[in-house]
Parts: sequence; C-alpha cells; structure tokens
Amino acid sequence: MRRATSEVATGTLFGVALNYQGLLESRLAEFDHPPYQKPPVKPVLFIKTSNTRNGDGQPVPYPRDVERLQPGPALGVVIGRNASRVSAENAMAHVAGYLVVNEFSLPEDSYYRPAVKAKCRDGFCPLASEVVPASEIADPHTLPLRLFVNGELRQENTTANLVRSIPQLIAEISEFMTLHEGDVLITGTPEGRVDVRPGDEVVVEIEGLGRLTSTLVAE
Repeated sequence: MRRATSEVATGTLFGVALNYQGLLESRLAEFDHPPYQKPPVKPVLFIKTSNTRNGDGQPVPYPRDVERLQPGPALGVVIGRNASRVSAENAMAHVAGYLVVNEFSLPEDSYYRPAVKAKCRDGFCPLASEVVPASEIADPHTLPLRLFVNGELRQENTTANLVRSIPQLIAEISEFMTLHEGDVLITGTPEGRVDVRPGDEVVVEIEGLGRLTSTLVAE
C-alpha cells in the first residue's frame, strides 16, 4: 500500500554526488589535479538539511543572490528499518520503498566536496507526495527518469546508469554509520543539468513512481 511521504520519509535526506556514469566520466579529468589525484573510491555524500524539504506542487524559492539554479531529478530510496553494517546481499531488505525527488542546487565548483551553500537553501529538496512500496517495483535499477521544464523534455536518463547500485550504497554507507528508518537516500542526479528561472514549471518523472511538480518563485 502506498503511503504519504510525510508518514514514512521523515528522517535525514542523504545525497550522493557523482553517481551517474555519464556525470562521473565527464569530470574524470578534474581528478588528475590537486587536491584529488584520483577519482573518489567511496560514495561522495552530502546532506539536504531539514529546511530544504518541500512538497509536490509547492513553490521553490529562487534566491535573490544567485544567477543560476539547477534542478536535479533523482530516485529516492526510503529506508524501512535500521541498517548498520549491512551487506550488499541483505541491503534490499532494509528498503521500504521509492519516491521521486528533485534535488535543486546552485552550480558547483567541486562535485568532490558538495557545498552546503549550494545544496541547502530553503525549499531545495521537493519530495513526491507518495512512497511507492518496494514490492511494487520489480527492479529499481531499470527506471527511466525525465526532467521537463515548461512542458519541454530537457533531460532523460535511467537508473541503469547508476555508478553504485542501491545495495552498494546501503552497504558502503551503513559500514560507518547507521541508516535509520525513514531516512532517504537520494541516489544521484544525471549529467546534463539545466538552468531554470523564476516562473518556470519543473516536472520530474520516474516511470512507475509518478511525477513531481515544482514552480520557481523569486524571493
């Protein structure tokens, strides 16, 4: 049975950067230079703080002090029971379900070290109204994902292109910290992010999960 997001996705919002193959490949040259020297070997995590939470159909503030803002279509994974040092083989037993997420961000200078100022503005993380139970999704790694701006398709990808699968993410993250019931893993945004402006209607669509709509409103 589908449940309201506010009932089950009540915990911390964990984002994962560089988790689409195309995006990672497009940034590989940067990792040849200091201070990195090599691509990341563990998930690059960031947190969308509680002030970023937003809902379907709600306005997203366009900050007055920025020139560019980018939506980030993403698959959200809702943790159904606490996960600590969980193996990849057992990880999916800790998943309650899935939802559509739009992980808004300012353009970033470094994907390796996501900036709080770019990620954590008010209203920058709309979540779909319903969580789709894991039992209703045969394979969360084959879901087409699309972004529309004012009705025009601007971005298209699939969760088949994740660098780390959902079980891998849960295993690697729960190795050093407990994921709690109600936490949400935002599994990554694909390459090709687009700029949006005040007044734009932004829709994220994930096949099998539905659509999430946001309208940009100038502060």
